[in-house]
Amino acid sequence: MATTLEITSTYYQSPLGLLRIGGSDTYISEISFIDHLSDEEFQSANLRGPVTPIVIQCIEQLIQYFQGQRRVFDFPVYQEGTEFQQNVWNELMSIPFGKTISYLELSRQLGDTKAIRAAAAANGRNNIVIVVPCHRVIGSKRDLVGYGGGLWRKKWLLDHETKVQWGVQTLF
Repeated sequence: MATTLEITSTYYQSPLGLLRIGGSDTYISEISFIDHLSDEEFQSANLRGPVTPIVIQCIEQLIQYFQGQRRVFDFPVYQEGTEFQQNVWNELMSIPFGKTISYLELSRQLGDTKAIRAAAAANGRNNIVIVVPCHRVIGSKRDLVGYGGGLWRKKWLLDHETKVQWGVQTLF
């Protein structure tokens, strides 16, 4: 996929805080949590012009996800990375809504249980949170470990998906 396309971005205020969403005319390349946004960053984002239809579609689907009405995202995503990182991100996309796997299970699915640290590192380099569901990977003892957006967000996302999938109960 060509990566020379112009990327535009905007912000969406989600139940988990501000999300920066970036994309081109053909794919979403970034969904990231923003804990602090300077006035200058906010102004420059608003001066970039209109967002692409795919970014609008992404925001609409995120709204549906947070309302419990969407379990699968159907817009194209792309992020640059090594072949191994791409394999990890593709594997993340196969984890069903409301389910979790361990980092060991992830490395096993990639075909090499010795690659657990590399799989965890690639998971941590995911730039498309929620949609590429890195939050669904937990510790081998079913504990919450490692999430760039903060463990409180990981817990919220897992609890949200569990509630939507199974009714009112929590994993942690």
